[in-house]
Amino acid sequence: MVNIYVGNLSYETSENDLRTMFEEYGTVDRASVVMDRMSNRSKGFGFVEMPNDSEARAAIGALNESETQGRKMTVNEAKPKGERPARRERY
Repeated sequence: MVNIYVGNLSYETSENDLRTMFEEYGTVDRASVVMDRMSNRSKGFGFVEMPNDSEARAAIGALNESETQGRKMTVNEAKPKGERPARRERY
């Protein structure tokens, strides 16, 4: 299973749009757009899970830096949670 990060999405991109983009390259188990809890609006990024490694690599290679809805997407393999820097507390 490959977890793929998709950044710089248009705020209008839906989970169905994301799924459709990646299904051109293979099977998609899950596609999700991250939503802001307060406004219920897209945060402009999401994740796609693809079970086949070679299909996932093909999708990453084809879609990274491609344009959709007027925005150039960033597409790469998602980093595990432990590798990200800690969030700062906001007061």
